[in-house]
Amino acid sequence: MSEKSVESLSEAEAAAELARLAEELAEHDRRYYAEDAPTITDAAYDAMRRRNLAIEQRFPHLIREDSPSKRVGAEVSAKFGKITHAVPMLSLDNAFADDDVVEFVGRIRRFLRLGADTPIAITAEPKIDGLSLSLRYERGRLVSAATRGDGQVGENVTPNARTVADIPNVLSGDFPDVLEVRGEVYMSHADFAEINRRNAEAGKPLFANPRNAAAGSLRQLDASITASRPLRFFAYAWGEISEMPADTQMGMVAAFRSYGFRTNPLMKLFDSVEGLLSQYHLIEADRASLGYDIDGVVYKVDRLDLQQRLGFISRSPRWAIAHKFPAEKATTILTGIDIQVGRTGALTPVARLEPVTVGGVVVTNATLHNEDYIKGIGNSGQAIRDEEHDIRIGDTVIVQRAGDVIPQILDVVMEKRPADATPYVFPIRCPACDSHAVREEGEVVRRCTGGLICPAQAVERLRHFVSRNAFDIDGLGEKQIEFFFHAEDPALRVRSPADIFTLRRRQEGSLTKLENIEGFGVTSARKLFAAIDDRRQVELSRFLFALGIRHIGETNAKRLARHYISFDAFRKAGSEAVIPEGKGDKGNAAWQELTAVSGIGAIVAEAVVEFFAEEHNRQVVDALLAEVTPLDEERIGDVSSPVSGKTVVFTGSLEKMSRDEAKAMAEKLGAKVAGSVSKKTDLVVAGPGAGSKLKTATELGIEVISEDQWFERVNQAG
Repeated sequence: MSEKSVESLSEAEAAAELARLAEELAEHDRRYYAEDAPTITDAAYDAMRRRNLAIEQRFPHLIREDSPSKRVGAEVSAKFGKITHAVPMLSLDNAFADDDVVEFVGRIRRFLRLGADTPIAITAEPKIDGLSLSLRYERGRLVSAATRGDGQVGENVTPNARTVADIPNVLSGDFPDVLEVRGEVYMSHADFAEINRRNAEAGKPLFANPRNAAAGSLRQLDASITASRPLRFFAYAWGEISEMPADTQMGMVAAFRSYGFRTNPLMKLFDSVEGLLSQYHLIEADRASLGYDIDGVVYKVDRLDLQQRLGFISRSPRWAIAHKFPAEKATTILTGIDIQVGRTGALTPVARLEPVTVGGVVVTNATLHNEDYIKGIGNSGQAIRDEEHDIRIGDTVIVQRAGDVIPQILDVVMEKRPADATPYVFPIRCPACDSHAVREEGEVVRRCTGGLICPAQAVERLRHFVSRNAFDIDGLGEKQIEFFFHAEDPALRVRSPADIFTLRRRQEGSLTKLENIEGFGVTSARKLFAAIDDRRQVELSRFLFALGIRHIGETNAKRLARHYISFDAFRKAGSEAVIPEGKGDKGNAAWQELTAVSGIGAIVAEAVVEFFAEEHNRQVVDALLAEVTPLDEERIGDVSSPVSGKTVVFTGSLEKMSRDEAKAMAEKLGAKVAGSVSKKTDLVVAGPGAGSKLKTATELGIEVISEDQWFERVNQAG
């Protein structure tokens, strides 16, 4: 993994780094959520995501948002009913050092345009290491309970939640008619020890840690099992609510107490970074004596009106952050190195370890990032370990995990290296198809060149196509994709996305019936066909994400869908856009529009153009469109506002709001915010110092207004 500072990256290196980070993070998400076989620590995962953000901030024209770090939670298990959250349950960004907290508060000040001396009230509370739960009350009675799930849809665990003593079935006090209270289900250390003692006496398996015990206990199909487990609950947040009982975070938590919920007594209010950090270190020092697991401290802006102004960035709120505790470490033996092939052909090394317990979790796998990390060098050749040593099979290695179960290898205990240990030779041929694996200049990733003939890539592309943020087809998971891909009978074989939707037709004309295949049966086959048919119409953003275009992740897919509205318009843009050949070449109108989409830079635009330039890709898309219909994107925001549906560009210095706040406001009102002016721009908001964008707008005859006029216009929306 490269340790080259972001400040010293060239533009080519930055683009390569962004591509690597996005791909690695996507692969780690798949392993963590889909395979339950993670290969990287939570701390390393967050560090990669923070590095991605730092590079984007330095090179805004290279911005790419397909990183899996923008995703929330995990896929909902098929064994539970589903509940769609009225308000999404998002996760928090992380801080690992005091300086990160200073920067967090600084970002808030910059966004709100507050002076350095203006106090900001911020709460600090322990981050409980348990299972997030959302409780919905109507007229004071508990009507449903749902896990976080993927942030949009959670598992229905209502009967189980009713058995938790800390969760009131009927509220007390003066409560709103509709109230969603959110918090954490957990198990105390004493209760965890007791349940494991009883399991040991009964000859039953032991739980790995209190978090797993709490999650496993709540997610039982038999609520009586949950009732027999000593679960607890802290309330700290909310979702949908008919009437706000307070205007601050502290006030809301106090209201929860009055309704009958337990809240954490360590939650405090501070108006300085120094106060927040003092509370963090105090809680860290007392961590072992709390009686329950925590993995950090959460900070939240106290005033709810400021939370509203700050809003969200993809997967997390701007107004909150989790300050994690340091990672836990252990030593073990590296017994082997496996190479896994991703959907873009990336070869990723995974360490196989002698099982070792790190922080209560048994670890057998760990990430090795890439071949340079194994050698002990960064992508510019600098040493990344003090003694400039490599990693070899047979080494005693230091393994780290932080907060979650995803581990990484930090270093080697050199004095324990076996005499016969030899340097690891990274493969130059793909382990799946034996094609050459090449490493392009400026990249740290080695890729298989097999493309369409590589079964590993083909399988990964299909897995991506049916994944939860793409087509999300129930019953078509990793094992099923493997089965259909390798099936010998043409009636069962699935090698391309369109094959999924022709499966039923091919079954009808064949002697080979899915219902007769071991592992399926009549009921499961019928459910699978129904789930496939249910996805013959799909949201445009999901469709774009499912295509697997490089650099088009969830967020970029949504940005492009919101801009182009229909797939036909998007395809037309990608097919007609011409990539500029040099510095003086700005490309044609289609290219300029594509790169003007907010958050879409030249790297992403090139990937779109190159995708549609390849005949095979066009054939795959045409075959898919014969079976499914991507729905036109619904316009977001206030459709009654005077800027709804318009493309707006902000330029110059804004004096009453930050650029981020202006963008968030415009999008909330249904406008599209572009980064450059083109013929498709409807409105330019120009502040002092506006330069080339203002000039272009004037030349094109586009309406230009001041910041004050912008506020006058959007206030008409009420």
